[in-house]
Amino acid sequence: MKTRVGLVVFSGGQDSTTCLHWALREFQSVRAIFFDYAQRHVSERQAAETIAARLHVPIKVFRLDFFRELGGNALIDSEMDISATTPEGDLPNTFVPGRNLIFLTYAASYAYTLGIRDLITGVCQTDYSGYPDCREATMQSLEKALSLGLGWTRPESDDSERPFAVHTPLMFKTKAESVLWARELGALESLAFSHTCYEGSFPPCGVCPACLLRSRGFAEAGIPDPLVLRAQGL
Repeated sequence: MKTRVGLVVFSGGQDSTTCLHWALREFQSVRAIFFDYAQRHVSERQAAETIAARLHVPIKVFRLDFFRELGGNALIDSEMDISATTPEGDLPNTFVPGRNLIFLTYAASYAYTLGIRDLITGVCQTDYSGYPDCREATMQSLEKALSLGLGWTRPESDDSERPFAVHTPLMFKTKAESVLWARELGALESLAFSHTCYEGSFPPCGVCPACLLRSRGFAEAGIPDPLVLRAQGL
């Protein structure tokens, strides 16, 4: 991959920031793509643009008004309470239907215009919020569909050369493992400017599901969260 260009689907969050640093290590050059999908706060975009600028990574912002019209989930509807608990068998109310599928499809279309055939996303099925579009099977199926649909693979091909790939470096890492890996990648300084809180708060609210998952990961890794330290002026 040292001779190729990688495109990171970048939210400015903990996982995508770690993946951005991984891509910078693994690819000859890296670009980032951010989606403004009418999320309930602007903190994600601010974090993404700040981190990209600090790392000198070109970032492209696309608007997806479809999700605003779709509504029905707490990440878009600011009048909905973010639920910390989920009835058994139900998806959390922060689930945005098809979000990762649509993000990666748009990213692949953008990558096509740039001649890029490597997408990187921070989805994970080990420590996650129960979103079905974060699972390995979903990513593998989408990779195949995009490769076929964009003409990068012929239907009769055995895909042995993998002309197109969706990379998921964090797929089987716990949050603690991803924190330790972020330290190895030199990503902790960038994580100080990342954003995770569903409420869009700085300092982080510390009680929403995303904050709880992040704080548990840092605690289990035995590493202070750089974002919290920055919020404390340390």
